[in-house]
Amino acid sequence: MSLAEEVAELIRGKIRSSEYVIQSKLPTEPELMKAFGVGRSSVREAIRILVNCGYLRVQQGVGTFVISVDGNEPLDRAFERGQFSDLLEVRLLLETRIAEKAALNRRSVDLRKMRDALSLRKKYVEEDNLKACIEADIAFHHAVAEGCGNSILVELYGASSKYVYEAFCQMYTSTKVFAETQDAHEQLYLAIEKQNVGQTRKVLNAIIEAV
Repeated sequence: MSLAEEVAELIRGKIRSSEYVIQSKLPTEPELMKAFGVGRSSVREAIRILVNCGYLRVQQGVGTFVISVDGNEPLDRAFERGQFSDLLEVRLLLETRIAEKAALNRRSVDLRKMRDALSLRKKYVEEDNLKACIEADIAFHHAVAEGCGNSILVELYGASSKYVYEAFCQMYTSTKVFAETQDAHEQLYLAIEKQNVGQTRKVLNAIIEAV
């Protein structure tokens, strides 16, 4: 995270805590420089970030004003700022619904993609090839998403999956946890194949909680 991004996060925190309230005028650049101990360029870049994310509005010759507590920041930035526990909660909510819908809507082509990804996942587990195993794991869950029949859910899973990949690469040094959940993934596939929504939900939740 750059210095400007850190300043933007600090300002965002003050907006959300109501220290800087909606429609209020932000402190001047010199005041912000003094408050955060940074240079003018960092303050200006931080303001630009928050303007682009929908938190601030710059009125030339007047000042910078707070216009939103939540903003409209790109989804990627929200994932970047979030903690792993936040990502885990998103996975649980998002992938549970995806898996349930996949159990109802999956096509033969989706099942084939799931089987192929599971085979690769098992192969890389046995070879202890961590990065390839993570990629195969995500490919399996992406195939499940494609089977749900909702293009927006597929896009949301795609947006979250790269952060899941990065988190797994940081968390694990071997494929041990993937070996331990290989059978559960096989069970998830079978539940989706048999269109058993209840079992699909149960197994998916167990997989995510095992992380």
